[in-house]
Amino acid sequence: MERFFRLKEHGTNVRTEIMAGLTTFMTMAYILAVNPIILTPAGLNWTAVFLATALAAGIFTIAMGLFVNFPVALAPGMGLNAYFASVIIASAATDTPITPAMGLTAVFISGLIFIILTLTQIRQMLITAVPDSLKHAITVGIGLFIAIIGLKNSGLMTIAVSSFTDIKAGAFTPVSGPETVIQLGSFHSETVVFTIIALLLIAVLMVLRVPGAILFGILGTTVIAILSGHVDVSKTLSGQTWIPNFKTMNVWHFDFAGVFEVGLVTVILTFTFVELFDTFGTLVGTANRAGYMKNPEEGKKRIGKAMFVDAIGVGGGAVLGTSTVTAYVESSAGIAQGGRTGLTAVTTGICFLLAIFLSPLVALVPGSATAAALIIVGVLMMQSVKEIDFTDMVYAIPSFFTLALMPFTYNIANGISFGIVTYVLLATVANLSGKGKYKVHWLMWILAVLIIGRYVFMGGE
Repeated sequence: MERFFRLKEHGTNVRTEIMAGLTTFMTMAYILAVNPIILTPAGLNWTAVFLATALAAGIFTIAMGLFVNFPVALAPGMGLNAYFASVIIASAATDTPITPAMGLTAVFISGLIFIILTLTQIRQMLITAVPDSLKHAITVGIGLFIAIIGLKNSGLMTIAVSSFTDIKAGAFTPVSGPETVIQLGSFHSETVVFTIIALLLIAVLMVLRVPGAILFGILGTTVIAILSGHVDVSKTLSGQTWIPNFKTMNVWHFDFAGVFEVGLVTVILTFTFVELFDTFGTLVGTANRAGYMKNPEEGKKRIGKAMFVDAIGVGGGAVLGTSTVTAYVESSAGIAQGGRTGLTAVTTGICFLLAIFLSPLVALVPGSATAAALIIVGVLMMQSVKEIDFTDMVYAIPSFFTLALMPFTYNIANGISFGIVTYVLLATVANLSGKGKYKVHWLMWILAVLIIGRYVFMGGE
């Protein structure tokens, strides 16, 4: 393992990498339960989605570790799975209903598009085209995005309106009186209390510089939750099956003819567009955090290989029967724990494969413990804010839009999109007025035009 993963070269060791891999798994294991819940209403079998999720995450995360030597894990993406389900559900009452097979076919086609974009080096060009300040803003934005996920999942942060439909309609209806859209959760909630316990455990262990602080904080909180009765072991394990039924899986469940009959071109383009920026943001953010971007050429080469594995994962996940597989921002938890090589990813992937047989035990980890880990990772990723040039408004304004819109719109792609458009605009104005000489890569122009077109003609959906 030392020679294969070049551990000493990356300043790490087997123990650190395994601990980091376990940490990453613990912080993203929630997808094993959440993905089936989201996709089942779209007509897919719960067990089939669970198995597809575990297999896809395990296989492609291990591939990332072995072929790229990169500490990033992959799994069906949150947001993209919700979009997948919403498209199918919304079409049910129309004259051209979309079946789960058509949806999976659309995902598969978007995967083929990604492979082409990667092999032609177009995706890799983004690394050179995007200014450094924007890259660091992406890292910070993802950190805030992760923290928002943790705060929301824990109940420490609540939405003070009746529904997201009300927000879109402009009718803000407070739940309990406050004038803010977001408010602090109730401290009478057990989940909130255990999140605070987990936060304190992890924070203290990190201050004491205990190796594996995040993982031990998660495990410690789990033990406390079980002993206090917050997690009911007998109830959690009741009715659970330890032997997976692979016959239920929707392997190669495609309908190519149906895709073009109902006109899913827009859906395919949406999958492609959102995944393009989500993956780019995640890979750049995690690469920055892992220190790979200190050597730009090496970092670009590594991310290019990671993009190819990611592209294979998109189509491969569809073959197994799940929505778009993508690089996970939660990988930052393992990187923050010291993970620097593919051994971290291999460890995480093996855990996902084992989870197929040990799903009842995975269910014992309370959501409050993983939510706390995500919040702490947000703290760690904020460190990159000092690398942003806020003294130059051409960089400062796009960087602010990038890091602010990711958490506030709950979408990584939105932040990157607004950052790119505003940078191209401001840099061009500065260049034409003689106020500066800023490099605007031709790819940035193309992306800006595509982004504007997407939001104008597709409403940003």
